[in-house]
Amino acid sequence: MTVRFFHTADWHLGQLFHNYPRDYEHTQFLAWLIVQIKEKQPHALLIAGDIFDVINPSSQAQKQLNRFLADAHEVAPQMQTLLIAGNHDSGYRIEQIEPLLEKYNAKTVGLVHWHEDKTLNAERLIQPIYEFNTESNQREIVAWCVTLPFLRPAEITGFNADTTDHQSAIRYIHQQLINEAKQRQTGDQALIIMSHAHMQGGQESESERPIVVGNQEALSSDLFGDDIDYVALGHLHKPQKVGQDHIRYSGSPIPLSFSERNYPHQVLHITLDPNKSDAQKLQIDALKVPRTIDLKRITGELDDVMQQLRTLPAEVKQCENGKDDLRDFLEIEYISDRPAPLDLRQQIEQALPANCYRLLRIQRKTTAQNANTSTATSKIDLAPPTPTELFQHIWAKQGFSADQAVEQDFQSVLDEAQQRQYQSHES
Repeated sequence: MTVRFFHTADWHLGQLFHNYPRDYEHTQFLAWLIVQIKEKQPHALLIAGDIFDVINPSSQAQKQLNRFLADAHEVAPQMQTLLIAGNHDSGYRIEQIEPLLEKYNAKTVGLVHWHEDKTLNAERLIQPIYEFNTESNQREIVAWCVTLPFLRPAEITGFNADTTDHQSAIRYIHQQLINEAKQRQTGDQALIIMSHAHMQGGQESESERPIVVGNQEALSSDLFGDDIDYVALGHLHKPQKVGQDHIRYSGSPIPLSFSERNYPHQVLHITLDPNKSDAQKLQIDALKVPRTIDLKRITGELDDVMQQLRTLPAEVKQCENGKDDLRDFLEIEYISDRPAPLDLRQQIEQALPANCYRLLRIQRKTTAQNANTSTATSKIDLAPPTPTELFQHIWAKQGFSADQAVEQDFQSVLDEAQQRQYQSHES
């Protein structure tokens, strides 16, 4: 049987980018995606985690998701939507909304559940994907999808002899779920895995949370075995395959940092027929997401930078409407061996077309630093620091050198604190 589905991930609804909301960009992306769903009528939409940017998303971000799911169901009532939690999401939160989403043919998987006897509850983690047969007026299973949310150590270790540590627990969960899915699968049904994880060989960008140290915790694609037809990954924002064509990150639909501004932002449209030969059974079409707000970076000697600023286009959509959310983002990196003029920011803002750009950062490199990009630069960052940045600043101020293990420990504590804060708020 042929199954058609969309693979997307890492929406990060509710993101504040240097304290500016991305609501407009996300709204435009979701409207575009509705058009694609209406046109292609896929059997399923797979959203592979990091739906929200933070564990406690704003009400606006939650409304965006709920409105999208309602609109998607209206234009494609037979389509299923499967969502899993990423490391930025609260598994508890996304599972709580599931009863409200059943009417939209949507299923959320936020946590790995265990039976009272400490065995894995596979029922919630293996989902059928259906095709509606108009002749029989019945649904037929065309694929099985193993749904694996982000696997936090505290939620999967210590349940039995097979889960004594994080890595053994990950192997146990994958083996159990894949074996169970194979037992349910018939010869003409596809087998899909959706997972939010960092795979070995995956390329990161600067906006991904530093949860991996020295690549020690990155997962091997060997976990999936040879019988999986497609692996839909989330977590890394750059679209890429991992070793083999059928193991892929879809990437984020909008650039979440300046390091991602040149990525091909997309949603993958997958057509899969397990009965065909290996060379023909998988068709992958990348649907390019239109860029509504640009991330511009200007570099060069200071005089050259000022000239570039004066020649920036003053587009009607950015300037005349008077709304911040339509203005492009701007980062400046200039080369100079002299300290920055005290009124540099004022000079830059005067050179810019009025009310057209959102100036996020001014960064200076010396001539020597420009020749060696690994050397630290001085910068004026116009955004408030994150908890991780504050920790790194205090750590360095105490005279300690950078330590990846310490930073990972801090990030684990921060994640746990955010989870507890959410659970306490909900109770």
